[in-house]
Amino acid sequence: MSSLDRVKAGEFLSATLDMDSVFVGGEWQLQSGVSFQLRSRGVLIIEPNVISRFTKSIIVSAGVHGDETGPIELLQQLSGEILKGLFEPAHRLLFIIAHPEATLAHTRFIAENMNRLFAHRNEPNNIDRKIANTLQQEVDHFYQGSDIADVQDGVSRWHLDLHSAIRDSAHYTFAVSPYSAYPTRSNALFAFLEQAEVEAVLLSRADSPTFSWYSASKYGAQALTMELGRVAKLGENDLERLSAFDCALRVLLQHEEQPYSWQGSKLIVYKVTRTITKLSDDFNFNFPASQANFTFFEQGCLLGQDQDKQYFSLEGGEAVVFPNPNVALGQRACLLVQQAAVTAEGQIKVV
Repeated sequence: MSSLDRVKAGEFLSATLDMDSVFVGGEWQLQSGVSFQLRSRGVLIIEPNVISRFTKSIIVSAGVHGDETGPIELLQQLSGEILKGLFEPAHRLLFIIAHPEATLAHTRFIAENMNRLFAHRNEPNNIDRKIANTLQQEVDHFYQGSDIADVQDGVSRWHLDLHSAIRDSAHYTFAVSPYSAYPTRSNALFAFLEQAEVEAVLLSRADSPTFSWYSASKYGAQALTMELGRVAKLGENDLERLSAFDCALRVLLQHEEQPYSWQGSKLIVYKVTRTITKLSDDFNFNFPASQANFTFFEQGCLLGQDQDKQYFSLEGGEAVVFPNPNVALGQRACLLVQQAAVTAEGQIKVV
């Protein structure tokens, strides 16, 4: 059975991971009118039967870090139901299983962290860079034909880039809203997070070369990097703990308009106060490298040092997120955050 036939049968994931088979793409349609285009390995466009002014263009990607497999399994379940005609979406969808080589190798990446490769087109000198280039092209293709001026309301384009954390966390699920000059923090987006029972969201204040940032900064998409649980091998994920997210995602994909608005009662909002960048091989933290996400440090605590530069927690204290002293030089070693009060009129903004 060809890769195309396996995808048609609902096996998007297994067809994507079968690197021994020659990729075969194609286009087809169900009796319901839902149409599909398998553009490349792990890249599937789904079009609803009816396109209206309420139709969104929604990207759901998983596996940018290959060993973060829980979201990949969720994406397989959902795509399988759509491919078999058991679930009919109301919006244009781009489903992506991003890095099958890394998933098969049970590792985050092969040569370098792919989620730091979306600032521009890369010299294609390793597999991670080649895939990042392809994914940028696929996003461009999916969003083409609509002027950026048409998305100033910030609701017609979405991108949910799904990940899993590699360490313990005070929040089992949380999201990062990348910085964008466009209005990409709508009430609808935050209502989705609350309905999905995502515990926290971080508001970035500077550009970052991640996949979700690419969609937010270039296309004004309601984009999030979403951390859903802990890293585990394929088949060993506790998907029941992600059932609220799965349910909210299905509601998002199946309804033309959001049936709820953000109440601001459950979701904890953090502002990113600083990004600590590794400048030398002498960089180290003043706490264990395995420190849990959102560990809070009182004002004045020594957080780390890099040669003669020392980092102390700021007034009011700061919590650390994504601490990793082993990143490459010039890359983010951690984020530092503080809880923030926000206004929720149209766009979510820090007070």
